[in-house]
Amino acid sequence: MGQSVRRLEMFVASFILIHGAWHGGWCFGEVKALLEARGHEVITPDLPGMGSDEETMRAVTLADWGEFVAGHCRAATQRPVVLAGHSRGGIVISETAEQAPDAIDALVYICALMLPHGMSQAEFHRIEGPDPELAGLIIPIFNGTASLVDPTIAPRAFAQLSPPDKVAATVERLVAEPRATLWAPMRITPERFGSIPRTYIECMQDRAITLDGQRMMQKLVPGANVVTFESDHSPHLCMPQQLADALIAAAEDVSS
Repeated sequence: MGQSVRRLEMFVASFILIHGAWHGGWCFGEVKALLEARGHEVITPDLPGMGSDEETMRAVTLADWGEFVAGHCRAATQRPVVLAGHSRGGIVISETAEQAPDAIDALVYICALMLPHGMSQAEFHRIEGPDPELAGLIIPIFNGTASLVDPTIAPRAFAQLSPPDKVAATVERLVAEPRATLWAPMRITPERFGSIPRTYIECMQDRAITLDGQRMMQKLVPGANVVTFESDHSPHLCMPQQLADALIAAAEDVSS
């Protein structure tokens, strides 16, 4: 018993947290602080091209994002390495896992896009169907090269249960999102992506990716350990302590 307690006290991991659309690594600030307070390494990069000019965003590809994140996974100083993605960040961590499976010990999808081989984000949204209450949320810019979100709709789309002060601060920092990755079909294989243990954190009050949509993805890409939160689409704002605990649990599962 004493040895087990000492092992848990010494347990440290590296967490690479990938933000969703229109956000940046800053959105994980509270979760990062909670993890670091327990001795873990936490990396929260901004994906290249976010909020950039039209030419830069036009050049963004999903493969480039995967290569960028893979570099962070390879540079992590602690093992296990847990790569987590929120929302659109899900397609990024899947791409990264296919590129660099040896650099990742666990994947965590935080109400995120966990798509099967051959499916694009655009195709998933077509299957899921539009939500009339969120019509007008996404605003194309730069001739469709990128998009913004309507700041008056974003709070009820992403964070209707989260503390209003946190939501207001988040909405002020949202930036333009490259759109090329929207049509990129997922390229994953059982031998690479499929070799990494996965956790899916489903959020029951999510309006941006409905619970039905999340559970459809769990069926399309089976094998993930499922954790259920009574959260909106932003558990990093709505319930950061529970999210930090779930990330640590995923790391502990692969370290034992």
